[in-house]
Amino acid sequence: MKALIVEDDLTSRMLLQELLRKFGNSHVAINGAEAVEAVKIALNNNEPYDLICLDIMMPQMNGQEALKKIRAMEEERGILSTRGSKIIMTTSLADLNNVTSAYSNFCDAYIVKPVHGETLYKELEKLNLV
Repeated sequence: MKALIVEDDLTSRMLLQELLRKFGNSHVAINGAEAVEAVKIALNNNEPYDLICLDIMMPQMNGQEALKKIRAMEEERGILSTRGSKIIMTTSLADLNNVTSAYSNFCDAYIVKPVHGETLYKELEKLNLV
């Protein structure tokens, strides 16, 4: 599994990298703008990410904006959100507005921090990634 971890907090990045290590390689972006660029490169190389773990509160471009842009890039290439990268929002924001917005923009799952291995692994199973 090829994963992209989009997280501005070092501790959260390291935790997600460790949790995902046994499934394959993970790349890291520290904000939404870097995430969009990483996804663009991956799509241009015909090597899309299987999984994107996307925080919401980040500098430069937040996760909600990045989610919209990533799904738009996939759509431009004829990739439906159901066939694109599986995107799990990994955030401390649990309010209904953020959850609703994320699902409206076609995220696949929403995990409220702190991320626990068992919770993440259950979502990966539901998404048929493991």
